[in-house]
Amino acid sequence: MLRAQISQLNRVLARSYATAAPPHALVFLEHRQGDLDSASLSALTAASQLGGQVTGLVVGSPEEVPSVVEKAKRLNGLNTLLHCASPQYSTPLPETVSPLLEKLLSQDSPFTHVVSAHSSSAKSILPRVAAKLDVPAVSDITSLEHDAASGSTTFTRPIYAGNAISTVRASSSIPIKFFTVRSTAFAAAVEGDAAESEVKALDSVEVSDVPTEHISTSLTKSDRPDLGVASRVVSGGRALKNAETFQATLYPLADALGAAVGASRAAVDAGYADNSLQVGQTGKVVAPELYMALGISGAIQHLAGMKDSKLIVAVNKDPDAPIFQVADVGLVADLFEVVPELVEKLKQ
Repeated sequence: MLRAQISQLNRVLARSYATAAPPHALVFLEHRQGDLDSASLSALTAASQLGGQVTGLVVGSPEEVPSVVEKAKRLNGLNTLLHCASPQYSTPLPETVSPLLEKLLSQDSPFTHVVSAHSSSAKSILPRVAAKLDVPAVSDITSLEHDAASGSTTFTRPIYAGNAISTVRASSSIPIKFFTVRSTAFAAAVEGDAAESEVKALDSVEVSDVPTEHISTSLTKSDRPDLGVASRVVSGGRALKNAETFQATLYPLADALGAAVGASRAAVDAGYADNSLQVGQTGKVVAPELYMALGISGAIQHLAGMKDSKLIVAVNKDPDAPIFQVADVGLVADLFEVVPELVEKLKQ
């Protein structure tokens, strides 16, 4: 009797697996000043790994959207591109963008996954929409695997400042799976030679009485590479004493290497560098080809933001500094002697 029941259950499960809907991901593509954010391109790559259809969504002002669409429609891995232009989307706010996403994901929606970069904006928008739809959201994933038979998706994401990896399985019972992507874990999608994706315009969802108002955006301008996507990063810590010494020591080395400049939280809190340069758990997560840590002890929060770098070089006077535990090349020395000499060698 028990065997017959188990056999019948297996047949039912087999039929349910066979009818699992193929994945169809909606990727929220962020942009600034007419250019797609590199982190969103990484999110597109992650969505492509689901193995199904991928649709992109571009939201913005009527002045910016057309140029962004022209670039986005040529991206590899993108089948369809949706776009919505309205003055209320000039600066996307959770209160204005969420209703549009809710409408897209309403009943009879073809989408099984909603994907974005793990950015400040998306971290405000996606969980809000997920809560409205009464489904969970998985944040900051570093890998994914979709089971086409069962319709479930398994993610990995770092926890405890990167000291442990959590495996999260979103079962087929979750109709739409929301997740944000750690950009350093996936290569950025690039333009391809394949046919352009199909482009469709959407009507905006007008929102009145928005309780939030965008006042201004303050961006740090620099001729150096952007910290989040630079292939080389030179970072300094509290040992650099003050802002003037920080700049005088690190900037010549960064310029000689063609590198971006980063800083530890201690250096930022002390006023040596701008908040936008902070690397770590509460700053930016980077994974460049070369990461130079100068005068950085290696607190666990800082390591969480850079330990995936391909080559880590550390200079510190303290031989017991934790940074040496993750460094590929370590030098116990005074950085004020090492850096000027290194700059001279590089110039030669």
